Amino acid sequence: MAAEAGPAATGGPHEHVRRVRLPADRRTPAAARAVVRSVLAEADLDELLNEALLLTTELSTNAVEHARTELDVEVSADAAGLTVTVSDFASGPVDELTVGVRNAATEITEVAERGRGLLLVDHFASRWGTTYLPSGKGVWFRLDRRSPSGDGRTTSAGETDGTAASTAPSAGAMSTLMQTLPDPYAEDPLPDFATNLLTRVAEMIGAAGGVVRLDRGDGQGTQVLARYGRQPRPGHDLLRVPLAVHRPYAGELELDAAPTAYARPLAVLTAERLSLHLENDRLRRADVRRQAWLTFLAEASELLAQSLDVELTMALVPQLVVPRLGQWCAVHTTDEWGRLRLAAATHADEAMLPQLHTTLRESGPDSIQARLREASRNGTQTPLGAPMEGFAVPLIARGQRLGTLAVGRHQRHRHDPDEIAVLEDVARRAALAIENARIHAERRRIAQTLQQSLLPPVLPVVDGIGFAAEYVPTGGDADVGGDFYDVVPLPDGRWLVVIGDVSGKGVQAAAVTGLVRDVIRVLAGDGKPLPELLPRLNETLVERGAGRYCTLALAVVAPSEGDRLDVELHLAGHDRPLLLRSGGGPASFVGSGGTALGLLETISSPSSEITLGPGDCLVFYTDGVTERRRGRELFGIGRLRDAVTPLAGYPADVVAARLRATAINFSVEEPRDDIAILVLRNDAAG
Repeated sequence: MAAEAGPAATGGPHEHVRRVRLPADRRTPAAARAVVRSVLAEADLDELLNEALLLTTELSTNAVEHARTELDVEVSADAAGLTVTVSDFASGPVDELTVGVRNAATEITEVAERGRGLLLVDHFASRWGTTYLPSGKGVWFRLDRRSPSGDGRTTSAGETDGTAASTAPSAGAMSTLMQTLPDPYAEDPLPDFATNLLTRVAEMIGAAGGVVRLDRGDGQGTQVLARYGRQPRPGHDLLRVPLAVHRPYAGELELDAAPTAYARPLAVLTAERLSLHLENDRLRRADVRRQAWLTFLAEASELLAQSLDVELTMALVPQLVVPRLGQWCAVHTTDEWGRLRLAAATHADEAMLPQLHTTLRESGPDSIQARLREASRNGTQTPLGAPMEGFAVPLIARGQRLGTLAVGRHQRHRHDPDEIAVLEDVARRAALAIENARIHAERRRIAQTLQQSLLPPVLPVVDGIGFAAEYVPTGGDADVGGDFYDVVPLPDGRWLVVIGDVSGKGVQAAAVTGLVRDVIRVLAGDGKPLPELLPRLNETLVERGAGRYCTLALAVVAPSEGDRLDVELHLAGHDRPLLLRSGGGPASFVGSGGTALGLLETISSPSSEITLGPGDCLVFYTDGVTERRRGRELFGIGRLRDAVTPLAGYPADVVAARLRATAINFSVEEPRDDIAILVLRNDAAG
């Protein structure tokens, strides 16, 4: 039946006409069917309902899928039949639409996607054709009422003979077959849908049996999606039609029936209809998988970001990969000589770990080690051969090649492109986490080294005088604090005890701390008295302190008569030390406050004279002790005094250690500020 240029003119006093414009979305075919159904009801043409709804669905669906513009649907009915025109507003010819009408027995691979609807139109319509307008193009079809005799004759010029009617399936059966949809609320709607579709087509062509096979490419192999009747027997006439699905899906429809000119087109149409829903299933599963991978990557990034320990980070990576993305996983790092070192490895079967380690250590031109070196050297994905099949990707962060991530495939499943992309993403995130952990470790090492350089390696041992100190850096131990202490010998045999706190943290604070410490040592070594030393130090800080200030407590200690120690105490904005008498009684704060150094051109630093008897202590500290926090509560000077009082009579190191423990145990939080404690004790026997 040939396509015509335009719909035949119809009309009359009893003509029923509807024109609607519909949007290009999935609800349009249903709306178009509703218009056709209402017109047929008004015109009393219920006998044409199945064919009209089928062809309207096909044309409107094709227009929505391919034109992607609004649609004009015009439906007109009279006493003789029905005419439906579906027009879109897309430019271009309709030549490719006619592919499907050239040969009803065309193989599925030869049927153009847009030709499916016109194959049905050509089969069921009395007449059909195309229209061209300046605004777009359309397809129309005409369905005429059948003669009352039921001999296959129509009441219009478009005629069919009885032979054609007897060799083609009924339009009602075809409509039911083509409009069958899977239950969207079923857990897996495809098996029931495929079984229903297979049963219907087998019954229509009289097939003794049939089967639909599908391989989703998920490692499970080919599965039977649907079965009807007996198993198709090899050697008999079998009708096989491949399913038009995209990779990794593959499948076929097989019927125990002869591939006649009547059976094959129907089987092809059935396979195409099933393929559409299989494609929907593939896309839906792919979308779910991608969402799951995105969630996995987000969780992996969060876990990796939480660790700033290099070894822990490298041990975590294989645990994230196995078994979700591979049978085994190994992380190798590159040393300073470019050699690969196994940092962490895991296997889904722990009994295989020894063999995995052995294989990873093997050397040779075809060994995994050689492949790993190639991946690290070239910076590209490299396949791994037997016996541990898989692939390796380089670990690269900030342009630095840190090593490799090797992953072994599961026994019955090869990595698909999505999984490879996820693994490459995991490798990038893991490399960045490892590099961040390395940077943090290096920063911590530098901070510790710099901090130690600002503190005396050991305190001097002096007959009759006990010195002890405790130092706790800020939590994390990655920033250099401004707290320091020192004990400096003076030229006249006395000792200078110093504890101080430079404002701020970091490299600049450390530089100012080192400046203060060195200036004190130089001036004290030159025999400068404290009233002269402090102004000179203040001048230096004002000029070179970069806006930072420093609080200091300095005490000059000299032996005196009767095993006593005379202490000359100067405070430059620092907290007053605690005096603890060996005879008991509460500890007391001593000294007079002065001006912090580096803020003003002139300073005030009153002097206090203190005598320490045998067993007496002076306890110096920084504000990291008194400002130790537990929520909103501070440790405070009251708790400090209460903590020191019971320590009367104890050696200097015991006093310092117990005070440190009391301050640290006050809160479970990491210290927000450095804690420095320095104890001076008269160790004379008395």
